[in-house]
Amino acid sequence: MYNQPMLRDNALKDKTYVVTGGGTGLGKAMSTYLLELGANVVITSRKLDVLQKTATELEEKTGGKVLAVACDVRDADQVENVLKQTLERFKSVDGLLNNAAGNFISPTERLSANAFSTIIDIVLKGTVNCTLAFGKHWIKEKQPASILNIVTTYAFTGSGYVVPSACAKGGVIAMTRSLAAEWGHYQIRCNAIAPGPFPTKGAWDRLLPGEMAEKFDFKNRVPLKRVGDHQELANLAAYLLSDFSG
Repeated sequence: MYNQPMLRDNALKDKTYVVTGGGTGLGKAMSTYLLELGANVVITSRKLDVLQKTATELEEKTGGKVLAVACDVRDADQVENVLKQTLERFKSVDGLLNNAAGNFISPTERLSANAFSTIIDIVLKGTVNCTLAFGKHWIKEKQPASILNIVTTYAFTGSGYVVPSACAKGGVIAMTRSLAAEWGHYQIRCNAIAPGPFPTKGAWDRLLPGEMAEKFDFKNRVPLKRVGDHQELANLAAYLLSDFSG
C-alpha cells in the first residue's frame, strides 16, 4: 500500500479548488492533501457548522486557506453563490471536485419515488449544476481548468440495494466522458475516479452497523485483501486536478 504523499511540495501553490462534500470523509481527506500541496480550497456541503469546524481544523493542520460555503448542490442558485464567493475570496478558480453524494442502502422495491429522486437530484443533477456553473465561467474566461468527479465501481458492475446511486453515478460517468470530448478544446479536462471500499467513520457505520461489519468484511472481497487508504485516493485526485495530468 502506498499511503505517502505523491506530488512534490508546493505542487499546487496558488491554485484554488472547490470540493463539494468537502467537510467530512473522503472529501475532507482530498481537501487536506490539496492544502498540503499549497492550494487554496473551498469546501461545501449543506451543514455550515460541520464545514466551519473542518475549515478551522484544516487551516491549523496545513497552514493553508480554506473557505467554507454552505451549499445544497441541488439548488443551482446556491451553486452560483459558491462560484461567486470563491472568486471574491481567491480571485480565480482552477478546478472542481464533484464529491457530494447521497445514498439509501435498501431493497429497491421499498423505496418511494421521492427517495429515488432525492439521490438522482443530489448525485446527478447536483454534479450537473456544479459542472455547468464552473464550466461556463471557465469557457467565458478562456481559462484552462480541471473537473474531477467521484463515482463508484458499482456504476460499472451493478450492485443490489444501491440502485438510485448506481443510476445517478452512471449518469455522471456518461457526462464525464461526453464533456471530456466536448470541452477538451477549451482546455477543460474532465475525469472521474471510481473508488472501491474506502472506510469512513460515518458512512461505514451506517452501511455496516454492529455485527454486520464482521459479516460483510469488504477486505475479503478484494484480491489484495485490504480496503483503500485515504491518502491513495487523495494522491490520485491531486494528480488529476493538477497541471501534471494535462
